[in-house]
Amino acid sequence: MRKAVLLLSVVILASAGSFAETLSLEQARVLALANSRSLAQYNMQIRSSILDERNQLYSMLPSLSAGYSASMSFMDKDWGFINPVDTFNSGASFSLKQIIFQGGKTFIQKAISSIATDGVRLSALSEYYSVLDSVDSAYFTVLEAAASLEAAESSLQTAVLSLSMAEIRQSSGMINQGDYMRAMADKEDRENSRNQARRTLALNMTRLKILTGLTETTELEQIDFSAYEDALGRLAGISDEEADALYDNLLKELAKSNPSLARAALSTQSAEKSFSITKRDYYPTITAEINVRGPTYSKAGGYAEPTPSGSVTISGSIPIDFWVMANRIEKSRISRDRAALDFTNAGIQLETDLQSALLNAFAQAESVLSSRRSLQYIEKHFEYVMERYRLSQSSVSDLGEASSLLISSRNSLIKASYGFLQSLSRLRSLAAFEDEEKLMNILMGT
Repeated sequence: MRKAVLLLSVVILASAGSFAETLSLEQARVLALANSRSLAQYNMQIRSSILDERNQLYSMLPSLSAGYSASMSFMDKDWGFINPVDTFNSGASFSLKQIIFQGGKTFIQKAISSIATDGVRLSALSEYYSVLDSVDSAYFTVLEAAASLEAAESSLQTAVLSLSMAEIRQSSGMINQGDYMRAMADKEDRENSRNQARRTLALNMTRLKILTGLTETTELEQIDFSAYEDALGRLAGISDEEADALYDNLLKELAKSNPSLARAALSTQSAEKSFSITKRDYYPTITAEINVRGPTYSKAGGYAEPTPSGSVTISGSIPIDFWVMANRIEKSRISRDRAALDFTNAGIQLETDLQSALLNAFAQAESVLSSRRSLQYIEKHFEYVMERYRLSQSSVSDLGEASSLLISSRNSLIKASYGFLQSLSRLRSLAAFEDEEKLMNILMGT
């Protein structure tokens, strides 16, 4: 979180006012982190938990107190009025109290408070990567919608050209009324698709603006897909043995750095210590207390020096209602066992999430390469059909089918490309990597 704030300051100083023109993925991440209310709440929770930890530490220190009293009387024992000044009496006192022994419960409670603080920090770290996931997804979705809109505009222009040619041919009697109506319907359908793409882009941009806190629509920097060519080739053609080795390497990283798994481990430690505290309720409590009286002053006796007095109080309590204590211990034991099961489930869930994310990355990489090859063939097919349409050797239906196939293939490539980027973002968040470079090195086996 501190790095995010620092990076935000650097970006703002280096490019003040530029967000209104262009927005890079890194800038969007920084803005989303700084604008996240959930991270701000976690920041306050961390501060509150640190204060709780300090309170637990302070409870181990001596308890100090000071007092002062003063009194005057205006009536004697015979119910007669007297001068209050003659009966003035005042005094001060000071006491120090220290718990010497409490069965070790104070130190365990201090450890539990420390674990709670670490747990909140890990929750904040988990939310940190959740925010990064959200802004990455929003950013890629906007770029995907923009690319789909561009493809829809191109398809609409093709339909407009087809309709204009159909009008000429229909007026000269080269095509029938049915083919002309087909050309008009195709143009209307492509225009409707273009309008839907516009609405989708506007909606996705609104979501991105909410995440980043921007108030104006900005142009997003395009992603350089050439930087992922090697990764695409490796993941698309990865063997089963290489996939297993990659999974093992990533799982080792996740076991060390995944905040959800670490938080589950801390919960197990906290439950174990709470169980230990419950079992120590039989231990006695030993308290030492020192009291100091004075100085005092009275109208009759004058000033008196302080009179120290000390005492050591030993108190212990052993409950007689053993069934209540046994019930509390059993309940604490169940909480401990549940925490252990939660830790096991967290590990299984993490393995499942990693397996799912890796398989998705493999599938998206294969889809990108296959969609790219398919688009090349379909573009050549469309050029062939368009040329035949110009020469009146292909019908309106032939051109419409070729155009539909072209835009479908383009959208498939667009969806696969940004889906691949989102799969990388998911893997990075699972492994809690600060940047993508480390993830790419592991994926490439370097």
